[in-house]
Amino acid sequence: MDMKALYLLVPLAPLAGAILAGLFGKAIGRAGAHVATIAGVAIAFIASLVIFFDVQAGNSFDGTIYTWMEAGGIHFEIGFLIDPLTVMMMLVVTFVSLMVHIYTIGYMQDDPGYQRFFSYISLFTFSMLMLVMSNNFLQLFFGWEAVGLVSYLLIGFWHDRPTAIYANMKAFLVNRVGDFGFLLGIGLVAAYTGTLHYGEVFAVASELVGVEMAVTGWNLITAICVLLFIGAMGKSAQVPLHVWLPDSMEGPTPISALIHAATMVTAGIFMVARMSPLFELSDAALSFVLVIGATTALFMGFLGIVQNDIKRVVAYSTLSQLGYMTVALGVSAYSAGVFHLMTHAFFKALLFLGAGSVIIGMHHDQDMRNMGGLRKYMPITWITSLLGSLALIGFPFFSGFYSKDSIIEAVFAAELWGAGYAMVCVLLGVFVTAFYSFRMYFLVFHGEERFGKAHHGHDAHHDDAHHDDDHHHGLAPGQKPHESPWVVTVPLILLAIPSVLVGFFTIEPMLFGEFFGSAIHVADNHVGLSKLAADFTGPVGMAIHGLQTAPFWLAAAGVGTAWFFYMKRPDIPAAIQRRFSAIHTLLENKYYFDRFNEIVFAGGSRALGTGFWKIGDRGVIDGLIVNGSARVVGWVAQLSRLFQSGHLYQYAFAMIIGLFIMLSFWFNLG
Repeated sequence: MDMKALYLLVPLAPLAGAILAGLFGKAIGRAGAHVATIAGVAIAFIASLVIFFDVQAGNSFDGTIYTWMEAGGIHFEIGFLIDPLTVMMMLVVTFVSLMVHIYTIGYMQDDPGYQRFFSYISLFTFSMLMLVMSNNFLQLFFGWEAVGLVSYLLIGFWHDRPTAIYANMKAFLVNRVGDFGFLLGIGLVAAYTGTLHYGEVFAVASELVGVEMAVTGWNLITAICVLLFIGAMGKSAQVPLHVWLPDSMEGPTPISALIHAATMVTAGIFMVARMSPLFELSDAALSFVLVIGATTALFMGFLGIVQNDIKRVVAYSTLSQLGYMTVALGVSAYSAGVFHLMTHAFFKALLFLGAGSVIIGMHHDQDMRNMGGLRKYMPITWITSLLGSLALIGFPFFSGFYSKDSIIEAVFAAELWGAGYAMVCVLLGVFVTAFYSFRMYFLVFHGEERFGKAHHGHDAHHDDAHHDDDHHHGLAPGQKPHESPWVVTVPLILLAIPSVLVGFFTIEPMLFGEFFGSAIHVADNHVGLSKLAADFTGPVGMAIHGLQTAPFWLAAAGVGTAWFFYMKRPDIPAAIQRRFSAIHTLLENKYYFDRFNEIVFAGGSRALGTGFWKIGDRGVIDGLIVNGSARVVGWVAQLSRLFQSGHLYQYAFAMIIGLFIMLSFWFNLG
């Protein structure tokens, strides 16, 4: 089989499904829409598997599919780079997307926008595949912007809700800030290397070391890397460009899982790993990446502690875990960062879809204070959510343990500026993650049954697939939760399997073997994972050793504290909240990032716009140019009226006076 045709099939199959569901949704109906899109993503997944085994056999591809144009000696092309890093991302994206597509059948079954939603998520999959398969910056930027556009459509899917419209506009604007830096970075690459092709750029990258930019005098390679990473900060929601991600919960739960697990937020992590030959040339850029990631990992985790909306707890855990991935990139442990990206994709998709299953069972109530005791009513959702939570906190033998522990060990071995700060953040983050994860788990599945009572409504968010204003949220008195249908529970089971096992079977080849090969580059002077490789005794030995290390005991302390606070002494959290009300208010207001943006950026732009309107539009354009010219014409008309009376003797007099003036002027010239 022609492999190039197979490469094309991977992104084009989901695109075909998106077109069928989007343009012909009414004609093919609901069943036709989900069959077309699920078939497209399934074909992409199977093709990705075939390509994976082909790459494992030693084959790779880096070539142009289509040349768009050539300008100034730079080729603008569509091309594919198929290597181990690419195929790993292809498998993760297509598998998680396939699970989300199947799950959506049950979750969105009563929504009037059923066909449109399937079209969007299939288009989202196409966009992400174009991004990860690209071999040049042009196609990378196309995929980058396409996932941003489709996320805008999906977050605001229920466009009759003001909160959804606010959330998708917020996501769009914040990502434009990051994308501006990203575009500047690509522009510098094109200007100084004369090419947009990855391989050609990496081949001359060493020549950029020591080059200073004109006018500014900045180090060129550092400027390029920092600007590219600013793009990653927007897509992968790093402080301070993280503010859009929690609000993206306004979209339906399936898209929350897709955005937070396998697409969009992982785009920035993948991009930095792909650009490792550039980042390895600038220690300053790596330190910047490290500090930003460490800050995100710890301080976004704190926000998860005070959330009562089940989806928002999972959303803040995504922010924190993205911080861990970014920390790995900063200490040159790119393979550990990408490894955590892969394991996180499975257990985070599992947790989001588990949260969605709980929301279905709770009649679309998302407030955890209205839950409790769901374990006996929703056994499949309960056990799969427990497995996902154990993977998230890094419990030994679970997939999250192998990837998160490797990142922490890599930080301990790092010698970069900022490594000490990062070490404190990632260790404290282990306790915080375990605490808020099992706070959610205990509140939802154990303890007193709090449903069917007076609801907490002041901060509860509702993910109502019917989104009807008259539709009842929550269980009525006497109602009991129920397990979700098989189209919801089967994806949970299929995602739970890799959440438990994938780390055990892949850590050795991906971190200490030759899995990534030349796809990831680490400079000789950067430790990366080389120190860890010497101590690695296999996945079993690593897990047993993990039982004796600080991260395990911190995680155990977090779980134990959550159990004691919310199962045995629920009065303690309330007392702590009263005692430290200022800190609680700070966390509830998300460190006032949103308020700062509203005052400084939104308020500043409003003031600037008002100034332009008053001075420019109303004063200069309306007042001077438009109304001013009209007044001048009026004055001339008033003056000319004096000579247009209709009396013949006045015209004769005016002619005589005019002739006299002309003769006088002529004689003076003579």
